[in-house]
Amino acid sequence: MRDVAERAGVSPMTVSRVLHDSSAVSADAKARVLAAVNELGYHRNEVARSLRLGRDTGLVGLVITNLANPFYSQLAVGVESVLAEHGIRAVLGNSGEDVERERQLIRDLVARRVDGIIVVPAGSDQSHLETIRLRGTPVVLGARPPDGVPLDCVLVDDFTGAREATIRLIDNGHQRIGFLGLPPATWTGSERFRGFCAALDAAGLPLDDRYVRRVGRDRGAAERAAAELLRLRKPPTALFSANNRNTIGAFRAIRAAGTDTALAGFDDFELADTLGLPLTVVSYDAAEIGRQAGRMLLSRMLDPAGGGADAPPRRMIVPTALIDYP
Repeated sequence: MRDVAERAGVSPMTVSRVLHDSSAVSADAKARVLAAVNELGYHRNEVARSLRLGRDTGLVGLVITNLANPFYSQLAVGVESVLAEHGIRAVLGNSGEDVERERQLIRDLVARRVDGIIVVPAGSDQSHLETIRLRGTPVVLGARPPDGVPLDCVLVDDFTGAREATIRLIDNGHQRIGFLGLPPATWTGSERFRGFCAALDAAGLPLDDRYVRRVGRDRGAAERAAAELLRLRKPPTALFSANNRNTIGAFRAIRAAGTDTALAGFDDFELADTLGLPLTVVSYDAAEIGRQAGRMLLSRMLDPAGGGADAPPRRMIVPTALIDYP
């Protein structure tokens, strides 16, 4: 501000008045100040100003687990679209599925006085997310539910999506179905496996452990696991994969083996319709998860008089749908 004042030949107080659109400044002085602002590229430090005035910072933290996954980019787009309507900006952090890094990111965001935080938890220990331990900062979880902490969350209907995709394979005549899943310790891993098992049970089909592989989120590992299944003496005639990376790995294994193995997987993905292989995917709106999480957080931040800050924790489920690619 002092540089602007010096360039315009006025006092810092006059610059402040111009920036606040005060009428107590002459037209000539106002024109000189605005010209100096443009020449110097001056931007007011809104965070520092908010802290001085005891106001909100206008910032919300968004902590995700894998910045490279398109799911999280869509979730972030949904969050930002809601926050922007209220002039609020998101500060993005990537935990890389590392709980300790997530803890550090949360500490940093709280130290910077963000007005709220949306988190995709990296692990089951969520004690650091308790609102009271975050100095009253409201928190909403995305894609994974709270574990022992009373927090709002927005989830995908993982169970139903996996069950319906497996039922589709069974209805198409398959009885030996392989499962390429995520680690059981994760919410999505356990729920999608539970949906897979429920479909088998409803059809009177036994769960055969020989056809189950837990391969995490690595496409190469999924390809190797699928190749193992296809080399069995009695290989599965169909595979269900628990996320889009596993689906791509399974597709590569099927192509390499030259089999006509059917494939279904959780998460739609770009170019899924161009694989040249019959494919069923479980689709959902990832941006909607972000929008709903953003709305939940805003209700905690902006409506304390209506019980926003003290209302019981809420849970919203985003539905899934099956898409068949020929």
